[in-house]
Amino acid sequence: MFSAVLLYAGIDEAGYGPLLGPLCVGCAAFELDAARDAAPDTPPPCLWKHLRTAVCRTGNDRRGRIAVEDSKKLKGAKDAAAHPLRHLERGVTAFAAVACAGTDAAAADFPTDAALLAALGAPVTPEDGPWHGSALPLPVGSDAAALRIAGAMLRTALAKSGTRVAALRVEAIGPTSLNAQAARIGNKATINFMAAMRHVDRVRTEAARSGRTAWIALDRQGGRTAYLDMLRTSFPDARLAVLEESDATARYRLAWAAARDLPAHEATVSFELGGEERNLPIALASMAAKFARELHMRRLNAYFAGHVPGLAPTAGYVQDGRRFLDAVGDAPERLGISRDALVRAL
Repeated sequence: MFSAVLLYAGIDEAGYGPLLGPLCVGCAAFELDAARDAAPDTPPPCLWKHLRTAVCRTGNDRRGRIAVEDSKKLKGAKDAAAHPLRHLERGVTAFAAVACAGTDAAAADFPTDAALLAALGAPVTPEDGPWHGSALPLPVGSDAAALRIAGAMLRTALAKSGTRVAALRVEAIGPTSLNAQAARIGNKATINFMAAMRHVDRVRTEAARSGRTAWIALDRQGGRTAYLDMLRTSFPDARLAVLEESDATARYRLAWAAARDLPAHEATVSFELGGEERNLPIALASMAAKFARELHMRRLNAYFAGHVPGLAPTAGYVQDGRRFLDAVGDAPERLGISRDALVRAL
């Protein structure tokens, strides 16, 4: 049986394949107050239903609710009439404001990208590239009034459903760090998995400290169907039990003995095919990771546009990234920017 408070988290990434810009790994966590008479391996309730007065899956909702869905489905086309990031921005800023400041926060409290990235735990400095030397204004695809309305709607739904946004975080791994890890590890899938496991560790630690039960859901990593050995490597001090290993789901229970400042505790970690379709926290983590990456790329594009007149922006994916590098020519060298700070090895 779950404890009186369940910490239900989801983890997902954005930017796994590009040539330019960071790999961003997001984590969204919710507290659910209601206890359930269910086996510990029973999945948490559907948060789309819990929060249905404020949240939906589509960007064309007639009731104006907040779209929460896999980020690839919510980013609009570049040539569309509305801004392509409007749904990502609306959802991420609303949930981030509530996570950071509680139920009294308005979802318009991020006047710059620096403020939002800091709230997500993904601050950037000029050491990550000179394009991070100054903040850019927000919002990009909405207006402050619309974001404030979305935030108020979300706070009401959370309060009525006995749900709290415990965290919304993004770990942004820029090219310099990614390349350094690639030189040591040589495998991008492992780098991505390690970042996801750092989120898992934070969630289970927070749950243990506050006496909550942790359930952590992830989309399948690199098409794998079994993760026991990888979890053992990531958490050598935990006892592991396989709850399920199938083509659709690989689910494990991890148990830790009391140590240092943590009591004995357990966490369920579930890797699911199409997990963002069944777990709102995974979908929200995907949105946060994608929007954070877009803000990083927005800075990079603005910086180089100031040095290369007429330069078309890039999303950083391989083919267009190569076009972008050809267009900037020797500008990085002239500006003292190393290739490792700009171009990813993996």
